[in-house]
Amino acid sequence: MKQWGRFARTVATVVVVGVIAGCATMNVGRDFNYGDFVSRAKQGETTRDQVREWLGAPAGTGMVLEADGQKNDQWTYYYGTGKLPSGSETRFKLLQIKFDPKGSLLSYTWSGDIGDTSKDKPQ
Repeated sequence: MKQWGRFARTVATVVVVGVIAGCATMNVGRDFNYGDFVSRAKQGETTRDQVREWLGAPAGTGMVLEADGQKNDQWTYYYGTGKLPSGSETRFKLLQIKFDPKGSLLSYTWSGDIGDTSKDKPQ
């Protein structure tokens, strides 16, 4: 009888963990406000320090070698969310910002689909 009690508790634990995992939401990166960035950013004027102040530290940094041989710094911000384990309701947004050698905003690339993007649209 004691073994059946232990078995029942084990099965119940596995079921509860499975249900919880089936409802879990996974987030990657840190959320950021694209619309706020766009409303403030000025090509050739905005500095790295200003972008860091507005968006926080980038998730990644790197270098872009342009076709003309110019090397520019690139910062990457991203945020994604979705339900586990199905991957349903998956959303992702990505902002890549290039700075010239002097540290001024050169250009940026945005792509995303993150549910209610009203806060992410330029005003």
